[in-house]
Amino acid sequence: MQITLHLNGATHDLDVDTRTTLLDALRHYLGLTGTKKGCDHGQCGACTVLIDGRRVNSCLTLACMAEDARITTIEGLGSPDRLSPLQQQFLDHDGFQCGYCTPGQICSAAGMLEEIAAGWPSHASASLEGPFELSHAEIAERMSGNLCRCAAYTHIVAAIRQAAGAGDRHEDAA
Repeated sequence: MQITLHLNGATHDLDVDTRTTLLDALRHYLGLTGTKKGCDHGQCGACTVLIDGRRVNSCLTLACMAEDARITTIEGLGSPDRLSPLQQQFLDHDGFQCGYCTPGQICSAAGMLEEIAAGWPSHASASLEGPFELSHAEIAERMSGNLCRCAAYTHIVAAIRQAAGAGDRHEDAA
């Protein structure tokens, strides 16, 4: 099957099996290994990417479902010479230990911050109407689809808050 993926600002034409996941297309067809294969069942979030600004588990998304959409991976958020604000804050706050979940965490955080800016409530939100306080509980609920086996959650929350401009002024117990 011929598909066209718009990935990180570039267009890629691929010939893939109809059963190819977006994760496998990224890693094996396009050589972008930043997106990690974790559980392969959508439970860990290591494979999180953004499709048209929304976070998705690429292991549960067929590549053909992403045709003509705007896909952003960790490689598209920043580069080693020019980190995105989230990447920089993860580095500054030691928001990673082994680093395996970090690309998915950062992509998910980018999507989460857009959801908050758009006024989407979460289960932890005090009301259905924004603006929403970027509390520890709000971030934890919104990031609950991403697991960190090293348990660097406190650092991840601090990094997200700092990147969002909230700083640590609302620091709750971890």
